[in-house]
Amino acid sequence: MLSPAIGTGQLTGLHAVTLNRPKALNALSTPLITELNQALLEVNSSDRVSVILLTGSQKAFAAGADIKEMAPLTFSKAYTQSFIESWSQLTTQVKKPIIAAVSGHALGGGCELAMMADILYCTESANFGQPEIKLGTIPGAGGSQRLTRAIGKSRAMELILTGKSFTGAEAAQWGLAAKAFPSYEALMEGAMKTAETIASYSKVAIIGAKEVVNKSQDLPLRDGVEYERRVFHGIFGSQDQKIGMKAFAEKQKPEWTHE
Repeated sequence: MLSPAIGTGQLTGLHAVTLNRPKALNALSTPLITELNQALLEVNSSDRVSVILLTGSQKAFAAGADIKEMAPLTFSKAYTQSFIESWSQLTTQVKKPIIAAVSGHALGGGCELAMMADILYCTESANFGQPEIKLGTIPGAGGSQRLTRAIGKSRAMELILTGKSFTGAEAAQWGLAAKAFPSYEALMEGAMKTAETIASYSKVAIIGAKEVVNKSQDLPLRDGVEYERRVFHGIFGSQDQKIGMKAFAEKQKPEWTHE
């Protein structure tokens, strides 16, 4: 279901993971999510990788969840088996930055998966939405929470209660996406360029930066600033902090040890 590939040459440090269920427009199912989590955890533990690129096809990032899997579920089965909980595993267990490159449909679970990434890039014509209301249900993998935090309560409420879709251009305008590109080719080029830039830095600093930004979503401002300061202090114990500041003072390019 997944087609992972390690970047080479200028893409050293990048690992691309591609959702690959073309007949189902990459609809998300438990087997696919299980395989995705396994792939991401393997990449997360690799010393060769600094950044993960998560993408689908030009036609669909992921067109939603597999309705055939969900339709027969009962409350007791869904509740006792914590159905869909594993879908958020990448937000808690993957320490390396994830860039989602979204083209085509990103609906329901697909939209939720894209929002779990650390950086969201998309095409201007990408089709986002949380249409669960049309199926007699609600978002279940964080859609109501992440969408509201990104674009505000009123707009998120409108989209979730009406099931309306929105474009990649709107996603960028509202702050959900970091950037929208005019074409699929430009999207992939832009995502890889950003990944290459991030991968050129110290892995210690990259992981620390991701950690403190994510904490801003969980903590009050004062607590978040204190948490950031503690991580900042901790990084003074790394070799790369010494290397980076020494190289800056001497106007040299740093040679990171990632330690």
